[in-house]
Amino acid sequence: MPTLTKLYTMQEAAQHNTPQDCWIVIDGKVYDVGSYLEEHPGGDDVILATTGKDATDEFEDAGHSESARELLETFFIGELDLSATAIPELEISSKKQADCTQKLKDLTKQNWAIPVAVIGVSVVIGFLYLRKK
Repeated sequence: MPTLTKLYTMQEAAQHNTPQDCWIVIDGKVYDVGSYLEEHPGGDDVILATTGKDATDEFEDAGHSESARELLETFFIGELDLSATAIPELEISSKKQADCTQKLKDLTKQNWAIPVAVIGVSVVIGFLYLRKK
């Protein structure tokens, strides 16, 4: 019979980022490692730095042993909900930039006469100034 596991979003996991309540996400699995922080050979700051994001690369880069991987499984509390979509920040900022660029173009088309008038007045004043000398 299959075992049902609880699903967590990355935002939910990120809220647990203190030494008393620390969750990490590795390979799509969520672990509550708060009780292990003081025992971690690399120090608690290494684990705390990986909360709120996928810590798979950091975990693999550290070269953990097979026994460390087995110990990690004892802290398993659920899986990452991959169906929960994150806010696409890149799309939002690119839309804002495109909107600003379009607004600037529109303003330039509407107000082209102002810079032309300033240049025209400057040229006239220049000619008048040179005539007086």
